[in-house]
Amino acid sequence: MDDPIKNPSAATTSPRLLAQVRQAIRLRHYSLRTEQSYVAWIVRYVRFHGMQHPQDLGAPELQAFLSTLATQGRVAASTQNQALSALLFLYKVVLECELPWLDDVIRAKRPQRLPVVLSRTEVAAVLGQLQGETALLSQLLYGAGLRLMEGVRLRIQDVDLERMELTVRSGKGDKDRRTMIPRSLETPIRQQLEHARSVHQLDRSRELPGVELPHALERKYPQAATEFAWFWLFPARSLSVDPRSGIRRRHHVHEKRLQRAMRTAAQAAGIHRRVSPHVLRHSFATHLLEGGYDIRTVQELLGHSDVSTTMIYTHVLNRGGRGVISPLDGL
Repeated sequence: MDDPIKNPSAATTSPRLLAQVRQAIRLRHYSLRTEQSYVAWIVRYVRFHGMQHPQDLGAPELQAFLSTLATQGRVAASTQNQALSALLFLYKVVLECELPWLDDVIRAKRPQRLPVVLSRTEVAAVLGQLQGETALLSQLLYGAGLRLMEGVRLRIQDVDLERMELTVRSGKGDKDRRTMIPRSLETPIRQQLEHARSVHQLDRSRELPGVELPHALERKYPQAATEFAWFWLFPARSLSVDPRSGIRRRHHVHEKRLQRAMRTAAQAAGIHRRVSPHVLRHSFATHLLEGGYDIRTVQELLGHSDVSTTMIYTHVLNRGGRGVISPLDGL
């Protein structure tokens, strides 16, 4: 049987319930990934309890499901909490069940892990193995502290080469922020803008549908989807079907392309650690702190709501053991 976490379309849960879930999620402008994840967890929860309707289930059933994930599924605490968030959304928002036991459900405690950080030499070695579009995208992730999806979702209007500034829209927590464009990337970005313009003109000559717009902008501004300002800075090479609207259109470059390129580049550079695009963001923050920049400035550039999240990078600065000199070195 297909796993609904990997293949939500394989679910046999009530289409009406899932339609209500999707409608509630889209009404709140949650991302497509959140929608897919929530639907998959709800399907899995209902199947776990023999296709009973969630309204007929309560605290013991919810706890049993979460416990099984931890004991038999051996999922991480973050995965277990994701499942809990999906089920709380189902009960509180979709089914509008104000049940006292919902507030007593305990979230799994996430272990504190130090992020993987590359040295400046290692970053240069990895970036040196990349070429073309993946090279520029990875340089932006490191040079501006972007998350992977923030990088691939950049639009033309988000790039300001006069001020050498990037606008990150709808980042984590649906927040906008501004960060710098490295001076060394001015020429490559201008070249990428010209490439995006040529792809945009090709799409317009073929009278293809415009790009996806956030929220209800497509209804409010019907022509905006075909304007160059809304076009992707990193457009995909081929067309794809929008999973929500069913429209075949130009999407941004797929994130897996950079993920695969980063793994290959790290291996070629002789780095025997798990290197993902997000490691570049960790390295950006750590290297700024090493350079003496104020932690509040780094917090703002990263888009963290709480400075305590940024503080974790103070634990991975290039000073082993909190900067203490080992007594062995004094022998």
